[in-house]
Amino acid sequence: MRTVIYPGSFDPVTNGHLDVVQRATRLFEKVIVAVAENDAKQPLFTLEERRALVSEAVRCWPNVETDSFKGLLIEYARRRRANAVIRGLRAVSDFEFEFQLALINRRMDESIETIFVMPRDTYIFLSSRIVKEICRLGGDVSAFVPPSVHRALLRHYGCVLPPAPSAASG
Repeated sequence: MRTVIYPGSFDPVTNGHLDVVQRATRLFEKVIVAVAENDAKQPLFTLEERRALVSEAVRCWPNVETDSFKGLLIEYARRRRANAVIRGLRAVSDFEFEFQLALINRRMDESIETIFVMPRDTYIFLSSRIVKEICRLGGDVSAFVPPSVHRALLRHYGCVLPPAPSAASG
């Protein structure tokens, strides 16, 4: 079975991330969205919250599962018997960093390929950092994240949740 790992902090998962997941589902029989525990970052959401938000967002794809990991990505990929790692590239600035990681990973294990995928142009500008900043400042991020993530962000920043649509409203 061809298996790919899509690693990231996903703090929070965005529609751009989900675009990469959807593309991966067409290329691989099994896609593992692996939420990374990274001590160097100060995430907004806990590892458990991020994993739950990702799980909710990917539940529509039967060949996608969610997991979390700590440590070297290449070691995790070996444990999960993955053939490849998939990474989203938004801009040239992403490429330089991702290219270095891919070369290091290849040096550690040549059997695990790294595949770079560009998200749709609709999401090319999107990042978790930008989404958090817009929401923190009171902007509407509902077009950038799944509904469950939008609700979690509003709760985190102490915003009033919009009322659920009712049958009576026209």
